[in-house]
Amino acid sequence: MRFSNKTILLGVTGSIAAYKALELCRQLRKEGANVHVILSEGAKNFVSPLSFQTISGNPVLEAQFESHKNENHEARKEKNHGGGKRKPDSGGRMKHADRKMKHIDLSSADALIIAPATANLVAKAAAGLADDLLTTTLQAFSGPVLVAPAMNDVMYVHQVQHRNIRRLQELGYAVVEPDAGDLACGRKGLGRLASSGKILARLETLLQPQDLKSQTILVTAGPTREYLDPIRFISNASSGKMGYAIAEAAASRGAKVILISGPTALQPPAGVKTIFVETTGQMKTSVQTHFKKAILFIAAAAPADFAPTKKAKTKMPKTNVNRIDVKPTPDVLSWAGKHKKQGQKIIGFALETPPSLSKARQKLAAKRADAVLLNGPENIASEKAAGTLVWPQSQKQLAKKTKLEFAHALLDELVQRNA
Repeated sequence: MRFSNKTILLGVTGSIAAYKALELCRQLRKEGANVHVILSEGAKNFVSPLSFQTISGNPVLEAQFESHKNENHEARKEKNHGGGKRKPDSGGRMKHADRKMKHIDLSSADALIIAPATANLVAKAAAGLADDLLTTTLQAFSGPVLVAPAMNDVMYVHQVQHRNIRRLQELGYAVVEPDAGDLACGRKGLGRLASSGKILARLETLLQPQDLKSQTILVTAGPTREYLDPIRFISNASSGKMGYAIAEAAASRGAKVILISGPTALQPPAGVKTIFVETTGQMKTSVQTHFKKAILFIAAAAPADFAPTKKAKTKMPKTNVNRIDVKPTPDVLSWAGKHKKQGQKIIGFALETPPSLSKARQKLAAKRADAVLLNGPENIASEKAAGTLVWPQSQKQLAKKTKLEFAHALLDELVQRNA
């Protein structure tokens, strides 16, 4: 079970999606986690504490100062029964609820998930406000934090919301983007709470061992563009998702990650130094600048293979173009292989149609890489990936997973080889 011997705090806020947190709680228990649920006041308008207590097997935590509330309640009961002063227990102490500071006591858990996280919670967390048990626990918590927003689509795309979410990422919190679909207000759009599967997969990555701590890893991602004129360019369909996932996975395992990215629509992973480039030449220059620092270079980018021999200064009329002369672009992986120092490892990617082990091994030798990840065009722009990690004398098939899970599987293999 993925979360055996892990204590997980589950914060639930006042959203119609709060009922989905019951299933998330059930899945966490099924995967071996010890779950403690913190309900905001708003959440109790949508779900009952008893439901979470039944599923989690633990008392639900609700109020910041519940111990004092309970104590006063007990005092009133005794007074109403003519008891006067409360009697000490057998050890000479007054009977009262535990006075521990809850938010500090809870901070020893392995991870904190807030799902659903309303716009209000996201704003308070971004601003560092702490006015209830959940937000004070968040302030005192030093472990991994996973925030899963759920709200109306107009609220989610608002610039203030984007600023707040970005601030959470800058603080080191992981954010699971909501799904698109039917919303409670009757609209369709981006704002539905992410599925339990997505949230648990992200949690699994956050709880990874810190086996890359203090190691510098250089990753390239995305396509490059080679311009024909100021408007048109030669490129490919790479989305950059695989390289970004590798950078995020490595950072979650303690590595210092430098990501060199071609043009993509992706947000850079939190905690990763990201350098943006456009052309293959720019990518090579950036790799040359940072290569010496890295113990591991993973070349997951898909640089354009060809560039025009000349770039027109103005937009070319299509009626005047009969042919375009091209030349090979700089070979980033080959340069790295030639300049590799003792102790450095280089991993390349080989996309073949169809995938061919013999071609992958030819590339492995030609580029002087330590391993090559052989994959096919079905991985391009997909949310999932599969492939074969090819070493000089062996290979291993890596099963189809989400790209973030696949990135961890790849890193597992590399760490194991280097152990």
